[in-house]
Amino acid sequence: MQTSTQQLNATDIMHVGMGFWPSKVLLTAVNEGLFTELAKQPLSLADIKKLFNWNCTNRHAGDFLDTLFALKFLDRQGMGTNAVYSNTSETNFFLDKNKPSYIGGILEMANNRLFRFWADLDEGLRTGLPQNEIKNGENLFEAIYGSPELLRGFINAMSGISLGNFAAFAERFDFSKYKTLCDIGGAGGMLSIQVAKNNPHMKCTSFDLPAVEPIAKEIIKSFDLSDKINTASGDFFKDEFPSADIIAMGMVLHDWNEEKKCLLIKKAYDALPEDGAL
Repeated sequence: MQTSTQQLNATDIMHVGMGFWPSKVLLTAVNEGLFTELAKQPLSLADIKKLFNWNCTNRHAGDFLDTLFALKFLDRQGMGTNAVYSNTSETNFFLDKNKPSYIGGILEMANNRLFRFWADLDEGLRTGLPQNEIKNGENLFEAIYGSPELLRGFINAMSGISLGNFAAFAERFDFSKYKTLCDIGGAGGMLSIQVAKNNPHMKCTSFDLPAVEPIAKEIIKSFDLSDKINTASGDFFKDEFPSADIIAMGMVLHDWNEEKKCLLIKKAYDALPEDGAL
């Protein structure tokens, strides 16, 4: 059956094919901290240019902000040099770094790290080789954990991408039979934070590599939950897991081959009591 050319539409093709344009606009706005500043108060075009030290002699900043308005990430009153910009309800809630609902960490990592790797997808297909830090002979996690800046960005990214799942787990899982939880590979402690917030009887431990522990302590303290959540450090391949009624592993198993997956699950089994949960 032949399809009439009048029925064909290239809109979806172009939306996806040029999708990196709006993506990069949003990622840049998050990385600059625009939504965090606008959460404090609406700002004029001139105020925003001055605040972020953007070039004041051209129209680029106005076009950038108007694109965010067109994409429904900003609200706008007035036009041109008289425009005043403010957050939408969604960007105010999810993209203000000062709110616990901030999910922008994963977007910051997408801008600062992942965006450039995806530019080499064609090379990855041709060679079958990784295009991230491993490409330059580095161990992925050693490269991330060896840089304080990359590490904090990675931890914030893991918190941002997992926040919805962690909140759902904390609200829907029946914790009434349990008293303690240990999150293996706990990063910034966000899973433990959500569990402790929603289940006051639970005591939690967030377990990760030693370099992560100070950052996790800082984040846990910011939620005023240091009395409910402990941190522990070690290598989950080399060290025994802390004992707990529940052991959680979020965003961990997918990183490893079957042999290492089985090793981690066996270590969890050994650390749990008979009626424990993974």
